Amino acid sequence: MIEDRCSEHARSCALVAAQAADDKQGKDTVLLDVSTTLVVTDAFVITSGSNTRQVRTIADEIESRLKDELGVAPVRSEGLSDATWVLVDYGDLVVHVFLDETRDYYDLERLWADVPRIDRGETAAAVS
Repeated sequence: MIEDRCSEHARSCALVAAQAADDKQGKDTVLLDVSTTLVVTDAFVITSGSNTRQVRTIADEIESRLKDELGVAPVRSEGLSDATWVLVDYGDLVVHVFLDETRDYYDLERLWADVPRIDRGETAAAVS
């Protein structure tokens, strides 16, 4: 059995980011615990939008909500100029906001299929 090592901070940030994405109609938002596989981060949030404007809007909302609700700012972000894949790095959390076609092409969920998904219901109780 894989030991769950994802930090509570990363889980809380992932939940807020996922809810922000959902609120801007992000599609098929998933939260992955990559803490046992990667040394550099604990969690991924992966979501997508149907056009570049929506991708930017989702990324902006995630950034705004994490700052307002948890007081965290990204270490760096990239991809906003073409908005086909926006990556926002918070250290222990990395958010991937894709254009639908780009998400299908890179298929990160398949690449990380062996890592556990973070249960959004369980995480909601931790943030409350």
